[in-house]
Amino acid sequence: MAEPDGCAVRVVDAERVASVRERMPAERDLADTAEVFGLLADPGRLRLLLGLLEGELCVCDLAAVSGMSESAVSHALRLLRAHRVVKARRSGRMAYYRLDDAHVRMLLDLAVAHIEHSEVTHPERGA
Repeated sequence: MAEPDGCAVRVVDAERVASVRERMPAERDLADTAEVFGLLADPGRLRLLLGLLEGELCVCDLAAVSGMSESAVSHALRLLRAHRVVKARRSGRMAYYRLDDAHVRMLLDLAVAHIEHSEVTHPERGA
């Protein structure tokens, strides 16, 4: 009996494999993408990013939204800024953070939509 996630018959479609490999991003691009998903995998950083879907917020506001300390928020924001996930705008002594670009917003929107869809199709997961 074949494993559910395995091949029942070991036959490689060489043409299809070559086509997929041709479209595969470069190793560095794959590593960069994995880093972004790693950043999104932390619940605290994810809370900050979801808070920024509403627009710019300062560290104090982000701390209040996320339930994190201002120090933890600052640390997370430094990491997110270094990976071009968020941008900062200075106004006097204040720094206001926002999502870096529409791609970050799209990733977050899709992730939230996926979870909401999962809760509808699998109600036991929402509990």
